[in-house]
Amino acid sequence: MKIWVDAGACPVVVKEILFRVANRAGVYTTLVANQFLKTPNSKNIGFLQVMSRFDVADDEILRRLEPVDLVITSDITLASEVIDKQGLALSPRGELFTRENIRGRLNIRDFLDTIRSSGVNTGGPLALTKQDRKAFADQLDKVLAKKI
Repeated sequence: MKIWVDAGACPVVVKEILFRVANRAGVYTTLVANQFLKTPNSKNIGFLQVMSRFDVADDEILRRLEPVDLVITSDITLASEVIDKQGLALSPRGELFTRENIRGRLNIRDFLDTIRSSGVNTGGPLALTKQDRKAFADQLDKVLAKKI
């Protein structure tokens, strides 16, 4: 198992959790983004910089993804494609996306896109809470315990 991080919008605190887990569990973790990101000097952590165009990071993750790899992303479309390729997708808030819940999440995303396109400001995502960070770390540990 490898961990791929859709790193452009991934919160710093989540990246820090991932860095600790990569070293503790020995799971190779690659951050993928269209701008340079500093990563710790570690044999278990890598960085892949891609061109700055729409969905290039997502496409690169999907191209390299193998079944049972884990992708950290808040992008519902990417999560759906990861699941279709038999990978695992986990949000920075600790939600494990599955075949059972991804369609509902896609419907909500589409509904919100429709509302925004009609001019309604729906706001951005809420700040990550301590509970979100704990939920992420707990779910990450569960996933790793099953796959290692």
